[in-house]
Amino acid sequence: MVISTEVKKIARKAREASIQVARLSSEVKERALRMMADGLVDKGEFLLAENRKDLEYAEKEGLSKAMVDRLALTAVGIEGIAEGLRQVALLPDPVGEVIKMWRRPNGLLVGKMRIPLGVIGVIYEARPNVTADAAGLCLKAGNAVILRGGSEALRSNRAIGQILQDAMEKAGVPSAAAQVIPHIEREAVEEMLKMEEFIDVIIPRGGEGLIRFVVEHSRIPVIKHYKGVCHVFVDATAEKAMAIEICYNAKVQRSGVCNAMETLLVHQEVAPSFLPPIAEKLQEAGVELRGCARTRHILPAVKEAIEEDWYAEYLDLILAVKVVDDIKEAIDHIGHYGSQHTEAIITSDYANAQRFLREVDSSTVLVNASTRFSDGYQLGLGAEIGISTTKLHAFGPMGVEDLTTTKFIIYGDGQIRTS
Repeated sequence: MVISTEVKKIARKAREASIQVARLSSEVKERALRMMADGLVDKGEFLLAENRKDLEYAEKEGLSKAMVDRLALTAVGIEGIAEGLRQVALLPDPVGEVIKMWRRPNGLLVGKMRIPLGVIGVIYEARPNVTADAAGLCLKAGNAVILRGGSEALRSNRAIGQILQDAMEKAGVPSAAAQVIPHIEREAVEEMLKMEEFIDVIIPRGGEGLIRFVVEHSRIPVIKHYKGVCHVFVDATAEKAMAIEICYNAKVQRSGVCNAMETLLVHQEVAPSFLPPIAEKLQEAGVELRGCARTRHILPAVKEAIEEDWYAEYLDLILAVKVVDDIKEAIDHIGHYGSQHTEAIITSDYANAQRFLREVDSSTVLVNASTRFSDGYQLGLGAEIGISTTKLHAFGPMGVEDLTTTKFIIYGDGQIRTS
């Protein structure tokens, strides 16, 4: 069967399944999610074996350290994926929720009810956990999902997909509600992006190149973020020990992910006392620093930052550092060079904290906490299907509610329109 025909068959089955899934009770969905989680744990050794094959392929192909980091599964990681599904099962079911009602002068009672989006296409690189997270979130929100992972994770994604489908069938959920496209050829993605009659929205997760390809070729609405150029601003009133720990965590804890800090902004008043200890701690961890002229005046051994560094998403142990005059310059820098992903301020000044929250135009803004918390699981969403830096129709980590839309519901008692 040619790829285009098979992808269309998958999409048609997903559309049919979406009608059934939209009508499932909360109890059925919760039971299915728990069984999906148990299946992943029970088949853990099988998953690790399949993942090792993908890691061998990644090594052979010379994939980047960041890509391999996202690809690798561990026993602890599998349990974490399963726990994410269990957390999603415990979340309130958004489908059918009436979020607002109002009475019109003519007596009509008007409301808005949450409904599923329908069929969601997810296109992603590495990260086998996305297969389970996306399937679980889409099911909870009453959607069907088509999953197309990268060639580097093909075996892992197929294995996870089969385990999830087996569990769904046992729980009374159509297996076509979560399908993995088994083709690694780009043609499969291109065909998927044409199928607007079957797929309602596309969510790409991966590098900037993948996401731009999807946006340029899709006939279907795309929820996306191109990259995560995340900033931490150390204000003049920052508590130094706290700031050091937060900055270290934001850069080093996992440098190859989109919510890692890429640029450190430091208020000029504290730069002379703050930069030496944070630089020492970061450099001990292998971080390469690239600084502005004022940074290099304090840290002469630091490499000079060029214009491209302020735009860079390194996804590596590299950090751009800039000394700024005040909070206004920090906010302006973020507005010019940032990617609307995640920014943090370290401060003891309430007014500055509120100003930063109000004026920074990013999908997640934190006060006195690491950028690494910009994550659906960490924010109590159970899991996330992705992070959106577009404002239609979601902004930031996307959980269950973000996979629904609303429709109007109207109660009358005989009203007719006369004008």
